[in-house]
Amino acid sequence: MSVEVRPRPEGLGAEVRGVDLARGLAGEDLAAVKAAFAEHGVIWFPGQPLTHDQLEAFTRSFGDFGWDPYIAPLADRPHILEVRREPDETASVFGGAWHSDWSFQETPPAATILHAKEVPPVGGDTLFADGRAAWDALSPTFQTLLKPLRAVHSAGRPYGAQGFYAKEAGRKGMTILPSAEADKTFTHPIARRHPVSGRTALFVNPVYTLGIEGMTEAESAAILGFLFRHMTDERFVYRHAWSPDMLTMWDNRCLLHNATGGYDGHRRVMHRTTVAGERPAAA
Repeated sequence: MSVEVRPRPEGLGAEVRGVDLARGLAGEDLAAVKAAFAEHGVIWFPGQPLTHDQLEAFTRSFGDFGWDPYIAPLADRPHILEVRREPDETASVFGGAWHSDWSFQETPPAATILHAKEVPPVGGDTLFADGRAAWDALSPTFQTLLKPLRAVHSAGRPYGAQGFYAKEAGRKGMTILPSAEADKTFTHPIARRHPVSGRTALFVNPVYTLGIEGMTEAESAAILGFLFRHMTDERFVYRHAWSPDMLTMWDNRCLLHNATGGYDGHRRVMHRTTVAGERPAAA
């Protein structure tokens, strides 16, 4: 089999065929997939039924497992989260806001991998926004302003002891574990250099970014509010539709994503792993 990469004409994302992920990736095939991932930001593999062992092996071919706090994993698989929503569930859609996974960590995950187990007949698309294209579209003057700035990230708003998930009701499919530990903060550069491609991407998001280091709340809100709107402009967004057994992976170092709903009355089940990343580097 030979790897076939089918990029979207719009520039963000690519479909990958010609591989059997159940057999594992190695050699030239693994190198080709890694190159496609670095170039396209989000890649997907249709029709790939996988066991837990095979999903974990695929994840490890890209690096160590990431650390996934505040959500209970599968009982016998500490590195696999089951993202499940039941047909009669009234809680909000998990991940239903623009974010970069675990940007509040000192070394946020490089990649997130999601494997579709049960796909509803309607809804459930995932939106992706390209932080690289959003950076490139800024004026040189604004890029110069942003390059020395660092943003403050925290998990407190969703996962803190007084956070959103601590107060919600009606969640059945997943166990959220709010904690006072979520209120810890780390700062990361707003303009982040990708360690593989070398491209610059905006690295802030509305869920985990609290403000800008050294600025007042009003000053931070003015800049971050603009960036959040700019990054998620339709010019930079791709809507991804799922099918059963599809595996999709995306680069948290340069993309935002947002899980949509629209499938009330239907069950949706995904298995999720993360690949450990590095400390974000300034552009």
